Amino acid sequence: MMVESDRELSTMVQELWDNDVNRLQPGKDYRISLQGKAGDVMALNDDNDGAGYPLFTFVDENIFKKETFLAFISLLDNYVSDTGEPEIVTPEEEAENHKFLDSIVQTPTMKIAHEYLVEKHLSPKNEKDFKQQLYRIWFELYARRGSSKPDSSGFEHVFVGETRGGHTVIGFHNWIQLYLQEKLGHIDYKGYSVNANSPQPDENKHILALQFSWKNGIKPKGSIFIGVSPEFEFALYTLCFLSSPNERVRVQFSLYEVEIVCHHYNQKHIGTTYPMLVKYQNLH
Repeated sequence: MMVESDRELSTMVQELWDNDVNRLQPGKDYRISLQGKAGDVMALNDDNDGAGYPLFTFVDENIFKKETFLAFISLLDNYVSDTGEPEIVTPEEEAENHKFLDSIVQTPTMKIAHEYLVEKHLSPKNEKDFKQQLYRIWFELYARRGSSKPDSSGFEHVFVGETRGGHTVIGFHNWIQLYLQEKLGHIDYKGYSVNANSPQPDENKHILALQFSWKNGIKPKGSIFIGVSPEFEFALYTLCFLSSPNERVRVQFSLYEVEIVCHHYNQKHIGTTYPMLVKYQNLH
């Protein structure tokens, strides 16, 4: 069923995109190598790898010295990937979470998102209160399915990735984490994912569906933005979470028509969220 794209949200997302000053440029700041199409997960074995080489062939790591990237990367090692393993948040980690939020609320994209949310009475105007709201949505722990203790958070699931039962990767929708884990040898990129309805991916575009293994688990199909800043994703997903009661919202911006999937957890937290490319827009 065709969902009409949400015009108002599309306008907002376009604004976030236009103001994402820290976004990387494909071909210049980074290069990826798509290689082959990923095989069928049910037949997963080594003959089924559509890609013999890593996804990332080059990333200019000077980018990672930028304040929001630096603060973001410092959060990636704060989690135990196994769901069911309770997360212990140390005071240092909590301080790192706050430092990350402090850095992103200063960016143009987050300021635009905040202004819009205030206008819609969805977020407090006061910056300190707004950061508390962001903290609750993204960093407050909750128990995922089958766990009795808080073992997960929106941030961990979406940006860091988790494993379930040791063999399935869940979440993990961030390119920086993907790149860093691939560099460490923990990721094996298996090829890009397409189905009858999805457009052929393009190395110079910022959205990709792919298959990969991480540690001992497999992510049969993951969809991510590539080369965007942490604050762009944070702003976009927060906007969708707070302003759309639907768990899928269709937006058009730049060259893309995208469905943003955003599952709520108890209405208070983000369960998961990621982009799904519907089509490339023909911009004449």
